[in-house]
Amino acid sequence: MGALTNDQAVSQEIFKMIEGMKSKFPQLDFESYIHKMNRSFNSKDNMGKDQIFHLSILTAVERISVEEPDWTFVAANLYASRLYEQCRKVRGLKDEEKYGSFYGLIKTMSEMGIYDDRLLEFYAREEIDFLGSIIDPLKDRLFTYIGIVTLAERYLTKSHDGQVYELPQERFMIIAMTLMMNEPQDKRLNLIEEAYWALSNLYMTVATPTLANAGKSYGQLSSCFIDTVDDSLRGIYDSNTDISTLSKNGGGIGVYLGKIRSRGSDIKGFKGISSGVIPWMKQLNNTAVSVDQLGQRQGAIAVYLDVWHKDIFSFLDVRLNNGDERQRTHDLFTGICIPDLFMEQVEARGEWHLFDPHEVRRILGYSLEDHFDESRGDGVFREKYWECVNHPDLSKVTVPAIEIMKAIMKSQLETGTPYMFYRDEVNRQNANKHKGMIYCSNLCTEITQNMSPTLVEEEIVHDGTIIIHKKPGDYVVCNLSSIALAKSVGDAVLERLISIQVRMLDNVIDLNGIPVLQAQLTNERYRGIGLGTFGWHHLLAQKGIRWESEKAVDYCDSLYEEIAYLTIKASMELAKEKGTYPYFEGSDWHTGDFFSYKGYQSEKWIELKQEIMEHGIRNGYLMAVAPNSSTSIIAGSTASIDPIFRKSYSEEKKDYKIPVTAPDLSAITNWFYKSAYTIDQHWSIKQNAKRQKHIDQSISFNFYVSNDIKAKALLDLHLDAWGSGLKTTYYVRSTSGAEIEDCESCHS
Repeated sequence: MGALTNDQAVSQEIFKMIEGMKSKFPQLDFESYIHKMNRSFNSKDNMGKDQIFHLSILTAVERISVEEPDWTFVAANLYASRLYEQCRKVRGLKDEEKYGSFYGLIKTMSEMGIYDDRLLEFYAREEIDFLGSIIDPLKDRLFTYIGIVTLAERYLTKSHDGQVYELPQERFMIIAMTLMMNEPQDKRLNLIEEAYWALSNLYMTVATPTLANAGKSYGQLSSCFIDTVDDSLRGIYDSNTDISTLSKNGGGIGVYLGKIRSRGSDIKGFKGISSGVIPWMKQLNNTAVSVDQLGQRQGAIAVYLDVWHKDIFSFLDVRLNNGDERQRTHDLFTGICIPDLFMEQVEARGEWHLFDPHEVRRILGYSLEDHFDESRGDGVFREKYWECVNHPDLSKVTVPAIEIMKAIMKSQLETGTPYMFYRDEVNRQNANKHKGMIYCSNLCTEITQNMSPTLVEEEIVHDGTIIIHKKPGDYVVCNLSSIALAKSVGDAVLERLISIQVRMLDNVIDLNGIPVLQAQLTNERYRGIGLGTFGWHHLLAQKGIRWESEKAVDYCDSLYEEIAYLTIKASMELAKEKGTYPYFEGSDWHTGDFFSYKGYQSEKWIELKQEIMEHGIRNGYLMAVAPNSSTSIIAGSTASIDPIFRKSYSEEKKDYKIPVTAPDLSAITNWFYKSAYTIDQHWSIKQNAKRQKHIDQSISFNFYVSNDIKAKALLDLHLDAWGSGLKTTYYVRSTSGAEIEDCESCHS
């Protein structure tokens, strides 16, 4: 292989790098790569170092293909070297240094006001120097090209003028230091080492807000929030203020609107005055657009409504591209809260009745949404529902249940939404039902935690000051991170990984300064976390298991049972050390009912159940599988529990495209990477039913369908999902196509 030409010093540097990669990737044609580089260099004069690096990277990138996927690692290595070069300049490092002084970086970024001052307050110089010494630049070789580019462009810390100061392993170490900040000093460094081990080996990823904001002087660490809006003018506007505050700080929001009175309801006894939920959705739509997330993207808000609400048909139309634009909210996402009884009526082609929640409260003295069926086919909800149907003084609209279902599916095929939230199943499996009710999910349908509205009880003037007394509701907060299944299972590190991962998630709760105080209180009371996974299709391909097979279904069952066991055990061990969550007493964890309804009867589960009943558990909610598409890209794997779209695609950049292939693509794994749109979705439901059994919250679970799918086929998928005990379904992703973007906040 001949040396590169043009700038001899730079060409020799690149030559050495490529020479070092030849033995690792002997299957790649480096001779033709060098030949093309030489031709390019010889055709141009006076190329600078950055230009030479750029050209060498692009030449490697254009070779990434299904036939030669490993060029992505060559391009990533070259890109990392260019990052080192850029950081050397701005940080004044020596030529041979890849990573400079870690203490110097923290001091510089703190002086700029970008890093949190607590990093220097909590850690001594000696501790920071030690942590800097265990940073391993070789871990940068684990990145794919699209992975390191995504990390660098979106998450590495920059100065105010946009210069990259922080390198990938420093970002991971800063995250580890931040999340372990409050741990006892005698074991803190060991815990940081463990957290860095987990992150730097790409065994796990943290959620986007944590990845972006840990160690910073701004932003917060939690992913998504869920609000319950009270049926009052004050409640509606206070909620909008809270949502805008969280959106500004980078949170995705789920909003339950089911308590708000319907169009035509009375206000203060005046009949037919209320304009229903749509005008308030217009307000939220404006908030989503005008209060963006740290200037990076517009706010992301999902609104949920019950399928028995009188406004349901207009609600289902809000994202359609035709009709009255005054009734449209194109920038909101929608979800429907569905009881078992509705699906039974759809199946039986029966009638369905719509009510005004305000009228139900006024005449019957209860809220229909406050109840659920304790078992399939029987329970309090259906008793209350039929009482409403048969009450002579209660107005109702009666329609065929299938007509509502048709409207749901029409909207899903056009817009991807509404999401489906099966409220009875969710509440039956709620480990904290002793403290409340779950009305809806979050922006990405994986979080299911107790909810209630915040109420203003008193507003007084005292000594010239206005004092507002509020009764804080349960304002849900989700703190997320995810296991990289293929790498973690392949290296047999699940037990070690989950132990540190649960601690990291739990520490987010105490570190986070949430600007909406009722959310802060809820976070502290339940200490809810969401440990999830990604790389399921990657793992199946590695193991040579076909997606559409009983083997995949059985493996899903056994693997997620193992993950559940290790997660619950880790939280129990934390409770021994730090105490239980405040609402533990009376929970299904405390009574042992959680283990009974999950059917955990083996010796190890019985032993764990007894330990938890005796010692408690640290976190009231534990597991949730988020979409995590961008963070799975960083980790070089497949997103969430989804099948791949295709074996190769191009990621669009401003002035070029990045070819991306399925991870670990080879002549062997190739046969196990079947496209999402060619997979029988009923097999995906079978897998997810097994997975859902072991996850105490829920899963961002998509349907992938062709744009010409028959209504009956889509209906059968929904009936199968509900009948199989799924708690939620996420997007209906149709080949017809408008691009559907996941909530960035929930990427974990």
